[in-house]
Amino acid sequence: MDCLFCKIANKEIPAEIIEESDDAIAILDIKPKAPGHTMVLPKVHAETILDLPKEKIAPVFEMVQGVTEKLKNTLSPDGFTLGINHGKNAGQVIDHLHIHIIPRYKGDNGGNIHSIVENPPKESIDEIKKRILT
Repeated sequence: MDCLFCKIANKEIPAEIIEESDDAIAILDIKPKAPGHTMVLPKVHAETILDLPKEKIAPVFEMVQGVTEKLKNTLSPDGFTLGINHGKNAGQVIDHLHIHIIPRYKGDNGGNIHSIVENPPKESIDEIKKRILT
């Protein structure tokens, strides 16, 4: 398989690894949006969260939690933005699931999650809920 993140997980190409388990690996982003910008990737190839085997979800997100705590304790950010770009239209560039952990600092001029997309629904929330639940 010619997947960049699979090659990183298999140690075929170098990366700045800050944590590793049997199921996941955390690497520093090579184009960081902030000091400590980290990505957690499952070692098994999964393009999106929907492709990740259910038994791998908890170990991957346990690493997200642990790395977030490590960054908090070592870099002292004022907050974090956690995110997954799920599919090309959402900005996913590499077709291997990865969770961004972006430390946030006062005055970094970054927006919150609501600044990513501005496309309010034309339907009411109740109508959307009905569609989801049917």
